[in-house]
Amino acid sequence: MWFGIAETCMAVDMPHPESSGEQVAEFFRKQFGGSAPVFRAPGRINIIGEHTDYNDGFVLPMAIHASTWVAVGRREDRLLQAYSEEFDEPVRLSLENLSGPPTKHWGDFVRGVAAVLQRNGLELPGVDLAVRSDVPIGAGLSSSASLEVSLALALASIAGPAVPPMDLAKICQQAEHEYVGTRCGIMDQFVAVFGVAGHALLLDCRSLQKELIPMPLELRFVAVNTMVRHELSSGEYNLRRADCADGVKSLQLVLPHISALRDVRREDLERHKAVLPEKICRRCRHVITENDRVLAAANALRSNKLAELGKLMFESHASLRDDYEVSCRELDLLVELASSTPGVYGARMMGGGFGGCTINLVRPDAVDAFRYEVSHMYKKQTGIMAETYVCEPGQGASRWPAESNS
Repeated sequence: MWFGIAETCMAVDMPHPESSGEQVAEFFRKQFGGSAPVFRAPGRINIIGEHTDYNDGFVLPMAIHASTWVAVGRREDRLLQAYSEEFDEPVRLSLENLSGPPTKHWGDFVRGVAAVLQRNGLELPGVDLAVRSDVPIGAGLSSSASLEVSLALALASIAGPAVPPMDLAKICQQAEHEYVGTRCGIMDQFVAVFGVAGHALLLDCRSLQKELIPMPLELRFVAVNTMVRHELSSGEYNLRRADCADGVKSLQLVLPHISALRDVRREDLERHKAVLPEKICRRCRHVITENDRVLAAANALRSNKLAELGKLMFESHASLRDDYEVSCRELDLLVELASSTPGVYGARMMGGGFGGCTINLVRPDAVDAFRYEVSHMYKKQTGIMAETYVCEPGQGASRWPAESNS
């Protein structure tokens, strides 16, 4: 669970799963009448491995207990109706006409998941959907994938045959590409489906092979929300992906065997950096060194070497700030504050960048003091009260109440 402390630090507690499941069921009754099955999918933190997933690289995320909850009921017509507790505007769509570009409305997620499910052979009936989320929106905790996967589970349950878990993750990724307009990697959807309580997940984003790594009891991960989201975030994400593709094309002139930055070693980049523009070289350097850091971090986690893991997290942030240029003043300040706070092993920005959360590796006995000190100093320097969340490794998507996927 998430733990709360003094209100002066905006420590945010996650609602109990039983409460969240009951509340979305009640929300469905209020909107549509009757009872309905409920499905959930978790948010996630990413311990290390940022902007590596769409480069066929490695990531080290874990699912968290905060989830998006969807109650679903069948309709007799071909309409899809969705209400969300987080957004005022309901979604009403015809299942016969789901095409179109992104509209920057939350309904793009509903439309996209339904459209890609149908494209993959599911015959969707009309449905009513009620949506409730415990995952903070815009914080870098993967509220988008949490919504996509919970919607996909709910819609597939009404359509009939179960969708294999791997297909479910890929369908949700495709929906985000085409209907939301973010060319995301597979990490967020994958961990939302395959997360296991008590474990981090080392994922090879090329082979989609995963290794579950038990989480030591001697650590806590605390997410600290800057409470800002700069407007250039989504566009810059897609630009970084294009920079990486340009880097691969240039490096293939001298390294014809490569198909992604995953295939390039540090010494390869140093030897052939003259073929790259300086900016593209820095983008490539981040991804290549970040892949190395992920594998080193997994080893540190297996061996309970928390100081080593923390050092890698600080190095990851510096690389994201200087080479990939996706940080911002608020993120840098939170990492700087964490670095001088007792009991902190490591910290870095998390997610696409330009706002959202930092993730901090903290000793259990130092968590309360860390949350107070960092929030207090951040408000003193920015005027913004940061929210903090203590994150424990949670379970992947499931029907509620029911056994989870593994």
